Amino acid sequence: QVQLVESGGGSVQAGGSLRLSCAASGYIDSRACMGWFRQVSGKEREGVAAIYRIDSSTYYTDSVRGRFTISQDYAKKTAYLQMNSSKPEDTAMYYCAADISCRGAGGMRPDYWGQGTQVTVSS
Repeated sequence: QVQLVESGGGSVQAGGSLRLSCAASGYIDSRACMGWFRQVSGKEREGVAAIYRIDSSTYYTDSVRGRFTISQDYAKKTAYLQMNSSKPEDTAMYYCAADISCRGAGGMRPDYWGQGTQVTVSS
């Protein structure tokens, strides 16, 4: 069983930065992926970014590429999402996720979810 705990959400003005963290507990294989999804009330949850633990390869959805950076501390089983140049449309609940049998950052299918952390970007 893997548990994921997010931190770092909050409010920021447009153009500002936030850093989200996701710490995993329990066994998580080197071939797992960790990533971030976000959801706005009434809309489907969308994948934002993911990282493949074994080689740190990454995936970004088009709307955040060049502004957000996902990284990891492999030994600490922690993933980070650095959000720069934030936009009001980035406002959402952000969820950390883990895919324990991932085949690449672009094909992540979560097995575990965190509880979510709210990010609000004001204009």
